[in-house]
Amino acid sequence: MTLKAGDPGDDTERMLVGPVPPPARRTLRLEPPGSWQMLDVAELRDYRELLFFFVWRDVKVRYKQTVLGALWAIIQPLATTFFFSVLFGRFGGLSKQVSGPYALHVFVGMMPWTFLSNAVVLAANSLVGSSHLITKVYFPRILVPAAAIASSLVDFAISFLVLAIMMAIYGVAPTWRIVTLPLFVAGTVVAAAGAGVLFAALIVTYRDVRYVLTFVIQLWLFASPVLYTLEIIPPQYRLAYALNPAAGLIGGFRTSLLGGPFPLDVILISTITTAVLAFVGVRYFLQVERRFADVI
Repeated sequence: MTLKAGDPGDDTERMLVGPVPPPARRTLRLEPPGSWQMLDVAELRDYRELLFFFVWRDVKVRYKQTVLGALWAIIQPLATTFFFSVLFGRFGGLSKQVSGPYALHVFVGMMPWTFLSNAVVLAANSLVGSSHLITKVYFPRILVPAAAIASSLVDFAISFLVLAIMMAIYGVAPTWRIVTLPLFVAGTVVAAAGAGVLFAALIVTYRDVRYVLTFVIQLWLFASPVLYTLEIIPPQYRLAYALNPAAGLIGGFRTSLLGGPFPLDVILISTITTAVLAFVGVRYFLQVERRFADVI
């Protein structure tokens, strides 16, 4: 005999099988993050698509309604290089301390510096610019400055095309040291991330930091070996000078492209300083990010 749905035999079948247990109940407890929490990499991986969206948004907004568009990524470092070459190279006499074309020396130094300074400034102001999202939707807040830093890599990549043309014009060929270039690029990204998230967290609470940041960036440029070589630093001040994260990164970046001996002492100290800066910046950001929605 075939039983259909609704037949009395259904009750007999349920009696043989037994009662169906109710679904298990789970309790979801929401707690604020600890003040000394570590960076949740798994959560960032879950929100990776949102990070890509933020990066694409930042790139589009940067060149929206501009006539030249992405050409500004080429014009800015070239114009700055020309100005510095004339002012400091010819009039200031710094070109005499550089072996090879001074304009190429400056442009190579300007590449990591331009990325570093732009990334820090964009990341520092990114949270305030995204206040409409932070006060309404939950997501890892660190994605906002991270996207600003990642979007700056687009201009950084374009500058390598200009560098290849300049090296061909001046007849400068890369040496085997170019294999170390990715290390200094990665170090520059880490330094930008550390300083960027630190200033971003500070600006949310203390808006005066925006004006301090402009002053810091200006001093940071002249405290970094962009326009000059590390050899002009007196030996007694060399180790203290290396506490600047950009000192070893720019010096190593230039050596990997143009050749010469690596300033290992400066690179080592700057690497340690970069790691400390990144740790302090991320840790402070995670410590205060739960207050962003209240004070922004």
